[in-house]
This record gives sequence, C-alpha cells and structure tokens, in this order.
Amino acid sequence: MAQLTIGVTAPDFAALTDTGATVKLSDYLGKKVVLYFYPKDDTPG
Repeated sequence: MAQLTIGVTAPDFAALTDTGATVKLSDYLGKKVVLYFYPKDDTPG
C-alpha cells in the first residue's frame, strides 16, 4: 500500500478488536480519528 499524504482521505478498512468485534474506519465518518501504526512487536526500531 502506498503512503498517504496530508489531506488525502484514508481508504476504508476493517479490523478485529480484542473482543472479536469488527470495527471499520467508516464507522467513524464525520469524526476526528487518529491512526497510529507501529513496527511489529519485539523488533528493533
């Protein structure tokens, strides 16, 4: 996937929560959302 630039709408995606529920980015349409991605656990950097 390509890197997003400021001002570009993020594509909709779905993910599972820790309880097994599905949450979609579109569930938060019209609200401010912060997306944070980090390197795989236990990797340097």
